[in-house]
Amino acid sequence: MNYILFDGRVRNALLPFTFTRPVADIRVGILTIREKWEKLLGTTTTTVTEEYLSEKFPMVEMEENIMIFAAYLPCEVLAEMVMNLEPKQAIVSGDDIIAFYSQESQAEIDFDEYELIEYTDQCITIEHTWDIFAKNDAALREDFELLTEGRKSQPIPKSVNVLSPENIFIEEGAKLEFVTLNASTGPIYIGKDTEIMEGAMIRGPFALCEGSQVKLGAKVYGATTVGPHSRIGGEVNNSVIFGYSNKGHDGFLGNSVLGEWCNIGADSNNSNLKNNYEGVKLWSYETGGFEKTGLQFCGLIMGDHSKCGINTMFNTGTVVGVSANIFGSGFPRNFIPSFSWGGAAGFTTYVTKKAFETARIAMSRRNIEFDQQESAILEQVFEETKKWRKE
Repeated sequence: MNYILFDGRVRNALLPFTFTRPVADIRVGILTIREKWEKLLGTTTTTVTEEYLSEKFPMVEMEENIMIFAAYLPCEVLAEMVMNLEPKQAIVSGDDIIAFYSQESQAEIDFDEYELIEYTDQCITIEHTWDIFAKNDAALREDFELLTEGRKSQPIPKSVNVLSPENIFIEEGAKLEFVTLNASTGPIYIGKDTEIMEGAMIRGPFALCEGSQVKLGAKVYGATTVGPHSRIGGEVNNSVIFGYSNKGHDGFLGNSVLGEWCNIGADSNNSNLKNNYEGVKLWSYETGGFEKTGLQFCGLIMGDHSKCGINTMFNTGTVVGVSANIFGSGFPRNFIPSFSWGGAAGFTTYVTKKAFETARIAMSRRNIEFDQQESAILEQVFEETKKWRKE
Protein backbone atom coordinates (compact mmCIF):
# COMPACT_ATOMS: atom_id res chain seq x y z
CA MET A 1 0.00 0.00 0.00
CA ASN A 2 1.09 3.58 -0.67
CA TYR A 3 0.92 5.90 2.36
CA ILE A 4 0.86 9.69 2.06
CA LEU A 5 1.09 12.07 5.04
CA PHE A 6 -0.71 15.40 4.73
CA ASP A 7 -0.35 18.66 6.70
CA GLY A 8 -4.04 19.30 7.23
CA ARG A 9 -5.50 22.07 9.39
CA VAL A 10 -2.45 22.40 11.70
CA ARG A 11 0.12 23.65 9.20
CA ASN A 12 -0.24 27.38 9.95
CA ALA A 13 -0.46 26.80 13.70
CA LEU A 14 2.94 25.05 13.53
CA LEU A 15 4.76 27.91 11.85
CA PRO A 16 7.66 28.84 11.89
CA PHE A 17 8.70 25.16 11.81
CA THR A 18 6.43 24.36 8.85
CA PHE A 19 7.87 27.19 6.77
CA THR A 20 10.72 24.78 5.99
CA ARG A 21 9.24 21.30 6.41
CA PRO A 22 5.96 19.38 6.29
CA VAL A 23 4.19 18.65 9.57
CA ALA A 24 5.36 15.04 9.18
CA ASP A 25 9.00 16.04 9.59
CA ILE A 26 8.62 17.68 12.99
CA ARG A 27 10.62 15.87 15.66
CA VAL A 28 8.87 15.07 18.94
CA GLY A 29 9.97 12.30 21.27
CA ILE A 30 12.97 10.62 19.67
CA LEU A 31 11.78 10.30 16.07
CA THR A 32 10.10 12.61 13.61
CA ILE A 33 6.39 12.02 13.04
CA ARG A 34 7.22 10.52 9.63
CA GLU A 35 9.78 8.14 11.15
CA LYS A 36 7.23 6.94 13.70
CA TRP A 37 4.64 6.16 11.00
CA GLU A 38 7.17 4.48 8.74
CA LYS A 39 8.44 2.25 11.54
CA LEU A 40 4.95 1.10 12.50
CA LEU A 41 3.71 0.77 8.90
CA GLY A 42 6.89 -1.00 7.80
CA THR A 43 7.27 1.11 4.66
CA THR A 44 8.25 4.55 3.40
CA THR A 45 5.83 7.47 3.08
CA THR A 46 5.55 10.60 0.95
CA THR A 47 3.90 13.95 1.59
CA VAL A 48 1.20 16.39 0.56
CA THR A 49 2.48 19.81 1.61
CA GLU A 50 2.99 23.38 0.37
CA GLU A 51 3.90 23.61 -3.32
CA TYR A 52 7.26 25.32 -2.69
CA LEU A 53 8.30 22.42 -0.41
CA SER A 54 7.19 19.69 -2.82
CA GLU A 55 10.50 19.33 -4.65
CA LYS A 56 12.31 18.48 -1.41
CA PHE A 57 9.34 16.58 0.04
CA PRO A 58 7.56 15.07 -2.97
CA MET A 59 4.29 13.16 -3.13
CA VAL A 60 4.15 9.80 -4.87
CA GLU A 61 0.58 8.88 -5.79
CA MET A 62 -0.39 5.39 -6.96
CA GLU A 63 -3.64 3.74 -8.01
CA GLU A 64 -4.47 3.02 -4.36
CA ASN A 65 -3.35 5.26 -1.49
CA ILE A 66 -3.98 5.83 2.17
CA MET A 67 -3.81 9.46 3.25
CA ILE A 68 -2.79 10.15 6.88
CA PHE A 69 -3.17 13.38 8.87
CA ALA A 70 0.35 14.03 10.15
CA ALA A 71 -0.78 15.83 13.33
CA TYR A 72 -1.59 12.41 14.82
CA LEU A 73 1.29 10.45 16.31
CA PRO A 74 0.82 6.76 15.63
CA CYS A 75 0.51 3.89 18.06
CA GLU A 76 0.22 0.20 17.25
CA VAL A 77 -3.58 0.21 17.41
CA LEU A 78 -3.95 3.22 15.11
CA ALA A 79 -1.32 1.93 12.66
CA GLU A 80 -3.14 -1.42 12.49
CA MET A 81 -6.42 0.34 11.76
CA VAL A 82 -4.75 2.38 9.00
CA MET A 83 -3.23 -0.71 7.39
CA ASN A 84 -6.64 -2.43 7.40
CA LEU A 85 -8.47 0.40 5.61
CA GLU A 86 -10.42 -0.56 2.52
CA PRO A 87 -11.85 1.56 -0.33
CA LYS A 88 -14.43 4.13 0.80
CA GLN A 89 -13.36 3.84 4.43
CA ALA A 90 -11.95 6.56 6.73
CA ILE A 91 -10.79 6.72 10.35
CA VAL A 92 -12.15 9.69 12.29
CA SER A 93 -11.71 11.27 15.69
CA GLY A 94 -14.21 14.04 16.46
CA ASP A 95 -14.17 16.39 13.46
CA ASP A 96 -10.78 15.12 12.25
CA ILE A 97 -10.26 12.66 9.42
CA ILE A 98 -7.18 10.80 10.66
CA ALA A 99 -6.78 8.59 7.59
CA PHE A 100 -8.72 7.60 4.49
CA TYR A 101 -8.43 5.32 1.50
CA SER A 102 -8.20 7.09 -1.86
CA GLN A 103 -8.02 5.77 -5.40
CA GLU A 104 -6.50 7.50 -8.38
CA SER A 105 -9.78 7.05 -10.24
CA GLN A 106 -11.65 9.21 -7.69
CA ALA A 107 -12.17 12.70 -9.10
CA GLU A 108 -12.86 14.03 -5.61
CA ILE A 109 -13.28 12.75 -2.09
CA ASP A 110 -16.83 12.88 -0.70
CA PHE A 111 -16.81 11.61 2.87
CA ASP A 112 -20.61 11.30 2.82
CA GLU A 113 -19.99 8.23 0.68
CA TYR A 114 -17.43 6.80 3.14
CA GLU A 115 -17.82 4.39 6.02
CA LEU A 116 -16.46 6.36 8.99
CA ILE A 117 -14.60 4.29 11.59
CA GLU A 118 -14.31 6.03 14.96
CA TYR A 119 -10.91 6.01 16.68
CA THR A 120 -11.63 6.20 20.40
CA ASP A 121 -8.28 5.49 22.06
CA GLN A 122 -5.98 8.19 23.42
CA CYS A 123 -3.56 9.60 20.85
CA ILE A 124 -0.88 12.30 21.01
CA THR A 125 -1.60 15.14 18.60
CA ILE A 126 0.69 18.02 17.64
CA GLU A 127 -1.56 21.03 16.95
CA HIS A 128 0.48 23.97 18.29
CA THR A 129 4.19 24.79 18.45
CA TRP A 130 4.20 24.44 22.23
CA ASP A 131 2.79 20.90 21.99
CA ILE A 132 6.23 19.83 20.76
CA PHE A 133 7.85 20.33 24.17
CA ALA A 134 4.67 20.01 26.29
CA LYS A 135 3.94 16.52 24.90
CA ASN A 136 7.56 15.46 24.50
CA ASP A 137 7.53 13.42 27.71
CA ALA A 138 4.74 11.11 26.49
CA ALA A 139 6.13 10.94 22.94
CA LEU A 140 9.64 10.13 24.14
CA ARG A 141 8.42 7.26 26.32
CA GLU A 142 6.47 5.79 23.39
CA ASP A 143 9.45 6.08 21.03
CA PHE A 144 11.78 4.51 23.59
CA GLU A 145 9.56 1.42 23.71
CA LEU A 146 9.26 1.36 19.92
CA LEU A 147 13.02 1.60 19.31
CA THR A 148 14.27 -0.70 22.06
CA GLU A 149 11.70 -3.52 22.14
CA GLY A 150 13.47 -6.87 21.77
CA ARG A 151 16.90 -5.26 21.51
CA LYS A 152 19.89 -5.28 23.86
CA SER A 153 21.63 -2.08 24.92
CA GLN A 154 25.37 -1.60 24.81
CA PRO A 155 26.81 -1.95 28.34
CA ILE A 156 26.81 1.08 30.62
CA PRO A 157 30.46 2.01 31.34
CA LYS A 158 31.58 1.34 34.91
CA SER A 159 32.51 4.99 35.51
CA VAL A 160 28.91 6.12 34.90
CA ASN A 161 26.88 7.00 38.00
CA VAL A 162 23.48 5.51 37.26
CA LEU A 163 19.96 5.13 38.66
CA SER A 164 17.46 2.69 37.10
CA PRO A 165 19.86 1.22 34.51
CA GLU A 166 17.00 -0.89 33.11
CA ASN A 167 15.54 2.33 31.67
CA ILE A 168 18.71 3.23 29.76
CA PHE A 169 19.49 2.20 26.19
CA ILE A 170 22.85 2.90 24.56
CA GLU A 171 23.44 2.43 20.82
CA GLU A 172 26.73 1.40 19.21
CA GLY A 173 29.52 3.97 19.06
CA ALA A 174 28.27 6.08 21.97
CA LYS A 175 30.96 7.46 24.28
CA LEU A 176 30.24 8.36 27.90
CA GLU A 177 32.46 8.29 30.99
CA PHE A 178 32.13 9.86 34.46
CA VAL A 179 28.61 11.12 33.88
CA THR A 180 25.41 10.83 35.94
CA LEU A 181 22.32 9.25 34.39
CA ASN A 182 19.10 9.22 36.43
CA ALA A 183 16.49 7.18 34.57
CA SER A 184 14.21 6.74 37.58
CA THR A 185 12.06 9.62 36.28
CA GLY A 186 11.94 8.41 32.67
CA PRO A 187 13.90 6.52 30.02
CA ILE A 188 17.24 7.69 28.66
CA TYR A 189 18.11 6.92 25.03
CA ILE A 190 21.70 7.48 23.88
CA GLY A 191 21.99 7.22 20.11
CA LYS A 192 24.61 5.95 17.74
CA ASP A 193 28.02 7.72 17.65
CA THR A 194 27.05 10.22 20.35
CA GLU A 195 29.19 11.62 23.17
CA ILE A 196 28.35 12.68 26.72
CA MET A 197 31.36 14.42 28.23
CA GLU A 198 32.55 14.12 31.80
CA GLY A 199 30.55 15.71 34.60
CA ALA A 200 27.27 15.92 32.67
CA MET A 201 24.16 15.23 34.77
CA ILE A 202 21.09 13.95 32.93
CA ARG A 203 17.64 13.20 34.29
CA GLY A 204 15.18 11.32 32.08
CA PRO A 205 13.16 11.25 29.96
CA PHE A 206 16.01 12.17 27.62
CA ALA A 207 17.06 11.35 24.07
CA LEU A 208 20.40 12.08 22.44
CA CYS A 209 20.07 11.31 18.74
CA GLU A 210 22.75 10.09 16.35
CA GLY A 211 26.00 12.06 16.17
CA SER A 212 25.08 14.53 18.92
CA GLN A 213 27.06 15.68 21.94
CA VAL A 214 26.49 16.80 25.53
CA LYS A 215 29.26 19.11 26.73
CA LEU A 216 31.28 19.01 29.96
CA GLY A 217 29.25 19.56 33.12
CA ALA A 218 25.92 20.06 31.38
CA LYS A 219 22.74 19.84 33.46
CA VAL A 220 19.81 18.33 31.58
CA TYR A 221 16.28 17.84 32.87
CA GLY A 222 13.59 15.84 31.10
CA ALA A 223 11.73 15.69 28.96
CA THR A 224 14.46 16.80 26.56
CA THR A 225 15.32 15.64 23.04
CA VAL A 226 18.55 16.53 21.25
CA GLY A 227 18.12 15.75 17.56
CA PRO A 228 20.85 14.41 15.26
CA HIS A 229 24.22 16.16 14.97
CA SER A 230 23.53 18.78 17.63
CA ARG A 231 25.40 19.98 20.72
CA ILE A 232 24.12 21.08 24.11
CA GLY A 233 25.80 22.53 27.19
CA GLY A 234 24.85 24.56 30.24
CA GLU A 235 21.34 23.98 31.60
CA VAL A 236 18.55 22.53 29.45
CA ASN A 237 15.05 21.68 30.66
CA ASN A 238 12.09 20.14 28.77
CA SER A 239 13.25 21.25 25.33
CA VAL A 240 13.33 19.77 21.83
CA ILE A 241 16.10 20.43 19.33
CA PHE A 242 15.20 19.14 15.86
CA GLY A 243 18.76 18.56 14.62
CA TYR A 244 21.97 20.18 13.35
CA SER A 245 21.71 22.91 16.00
CA ASN A 246 24.00 24.06 18.80
CA LYS A 247 23.42 25.31 22.30
CA GLY A 248 26.94 24.40 23.29
CA HIS A 249 27.72 26.78 26.15
CA ASP A 250 26.54 27.85 29.59
CA GLY A 251 23.14 29.51 29.81
CA PHE A 252 19.58 28.27 30.24
CA LEU A 253 17.19 26.84 27.65
CA GLY A 254 13.83 25.72 29.03
CA ASN A 255 10.41 24.70 27.74
CA SER A 256 11.62 25.52 24.25
CA VAL A 257 11.90 24.22 20.69
CA LEU A 258 14.78 24.90 18.30
CA GLY A 259 14.56 24.01 14.61
CA GLU A 260 17.51 22.93 12.47
CA TRP A 261 20.71 24.92 11.91
CA CYS A 262 20.14 27.16 14.94
CA ASN A 263 22.94 28.45 17.15
CA ILE A 264 22.56 29.83 20.67
CA GLY A 265 25.47 32.06 21.74
CA ALA A 266 27.42 31.56 24.98
CA ASP A 267 25.68 32.64 28.21
CA SER A 268 22.37 33.21 26.41
CA ASN A 269 19.22 32.57 28.44
CA ASN A 270 15.50 32.35 27.96
CA SER A 271 12.82 33.00 30.54
CA ASN A 272 10.23 30.24 30.78
CA LEU A 273 8.09 31.74 33.58
CA LYS A 274 6.56 35.22 33.86
CA ASN A 275 7.35 37.25 36.96
CA ASN A 276 3.64 37.43 37.80
CA TYR A 277 3.16 33.67 37.21
CA GLU A 278 0.42 34.30 34.65
CA GLY A 279 -0.23 31.99 31.73
CA VAL A 280 2.02 32.54 28.70
CA LYS A 281 0.84 33.84 25.33
CA LEU A 282 2.73 33.05 22.11
CA TRP A 283 2.70 34.74 18.72
CA SER A 284 0.41 32.91 16.31
CA TYR A 285 1.07 33.12 12.58
CA GLU A 286 -2.41 31.71 12.07
CA THR A 287 -4.28 34.54 13.83
CA GLY A 288 -1.68 37.31 13.48
CA GLY A 289 -1.74 37.94 17.23
CA PHE A 290 -0.75 36.46 20.56
CA GLU A 291 -2.56 33.29 21.57
CA LYS A 292 -3.07 31.80 25.02
CA THR A 293 -1.08 28.59 25.44
CA GLY A 294 -2.68 27.50 28.69
CA LEU A 295 0.86 26.96 30.00
CA GLN A 296 2.61 28.61 32.91
CA PHE A 297 6.02 27.51 31.62
CA CYS A 298 6.84 28.39 28.02
CA GLY A 299 10.18 29.59 26.67
CA LEU A 300 11.67 30.04 23.20
CA ILE A 301 10.31 28.90 19.82
CA MET A 302 13.00 29.33 17.15
CA GLY A 303 12.72 28.48 13.44
CA ASP A 304 15.42 26.99 11.21
CA HIS A 305 18.68 28.84 10.52
CA SER A 306 18.13 31.42 13.29
CA LYS A 307 21.00 32.39 15.56
CA CYS A 308 21.72 34.61 18.55
CA GLY A 309 24.94 36.21 19.81
CA ILE A 310 26.49 35.83 23.25
CA ASN A 311 24.53 36.95 26.32
CA THR A 312 21.25 37.19 24.42
CA MET A 313 18.19 37.37 26.70
CA PHE A 314 14.83 36.06 25.52
CA ASN A 315 11.60 36.94 27.30
CA THR A 316 9.04 34.33 28.33
CA GLY A 317 7.20 33.05 25.26
CA THR A 318 9.41 34.41 22.48
CA VAL A 319 8.84 33.29 18.88
CA VAL A 320 11.71 33.68 16.42
CA GLY A 321 11.10 33.03 12.73
CA VAL A 322 13.39 31.50 10.11
CA SER A 323 16.90 32.83 9.47
CA ALA A 324 16.88 35.62 12.05
CA ASN A 325 20.14 36.94 13.54
CA ILE A 326 19.77 38.38 17.06
CA PHE A 327 22.41 40.16 19.14
CA GLY A 328 23.02 43.01 21.57
CA SER A 329 22.00 43.84 25.14
CA GLY A 330 18.49 43.98 26.53
CA PHE A 331 15.40 41.89 25.76
CA PRO A 332 14.32 41.86 22.12
CA ARG A 333 10.56 41.79 21.50
CA ASN A 334 8.83 38.46 21.89
CA PHE A 335 7.99 38.07 18.21
CA ILE A 336 10.96 38.32 15.87
CA PRO A 337 10.01 37.91 12.20
CA SER A 338 11.97 35.75 9.78
CA PHE A 339 15.05 37.35 8.20
CA SER A 340 15.39 39.96 10.97
CA TRP A 341 18.82 41.34 11.91
CA GLY A 342 19.31 43.11 15.25
CA GLY A 343 18.03 43.07 18.81
CA ALA A 344 16.44 45.19 21.52
CA ALA A 345 17.68 48.37 19.84
CA GLY A 346 15.72 47.51 16.69
CA PHE A 347 15.77 45.28 13.62
CA THR A 348 16.58 45.61 9.96
CA THR A 349 16.08 43.08 7.18
CA TYR A 350 18.63 40.27 7.04
CA VAL A 351 19.07 40.23 3.26
CA THR A 352 19.07 36.82 1.63
CA LYS A 353 22.57 37.16 0.15
CA LYS A 354 24.11 37.44 3.63
CA ALA A 355 21.71 34.95 5.23
CA PHE A 356 22.39 32.34 2.56
CA GLU A 357 26.14 32.74 2.88
CA THR A 358 25.87 32.05 6.62
CA ALA A 359 23.66 29.02 5.94
CA ARG A 360 26.13 27.75 3.36
CA ILE A 361 29.04 27.94 5.80
CA ALA A 362 27.07 26.43 8.71
CA MET A 363 25.83 23.49 6.63
CA SER A 364 29.26 22.81 5.13
CA ARG A 365 30.56 22.24 8.67
CA ARG A 366 28.30 19.15 8.73
CA ASN A 367 29.29 18.23 5.16
CA ILE A 368 25.85 19.15 3.81
CA GLU A 369 25.47 21.33 0.75
CA PHE A 370 23.31 24.45 0.79
CA ASP A 371 21.92 23.79 -2.67
CA GLN A 372 19.45 25.45 -5.00
CA GLN A 373 16.59 23.51 -3.46
CA GLU A 374 17.33 24.92 0.01
CA SER A 375 17.86 28.38 -1.43
CA ALA A 376 14.49 28.31 -3.23
CA ILE A 377 12.66 27.30 -0.04
CA LEU A 378 14.23 30.12 1.96
CA GLU A 379 13.58 32.62 -0.84
CA GLN A 380 9.89 31.71 -0.62
CA VAL A 381 9.93 32.08 3.17
CA PHE A 382 11.58 35.50 2.78
CA GLU A 383 8.79 36.65 0.47
CA GLU A 384 5.98 35.16 2.57
CA THR A 385 7.22 36.82 5.77
CA LYS A 386 7.78 40.34 4.41
CA LYS A 387 4.52 41.56 5.91
CA TRP A 388 5.85 41.05 9.45
CA ARG A 389 9.14 42.89 8.90
CA LYS A 390 9.65 46.62 8.99
CA GLU A 391 11.46 47.07 5.67
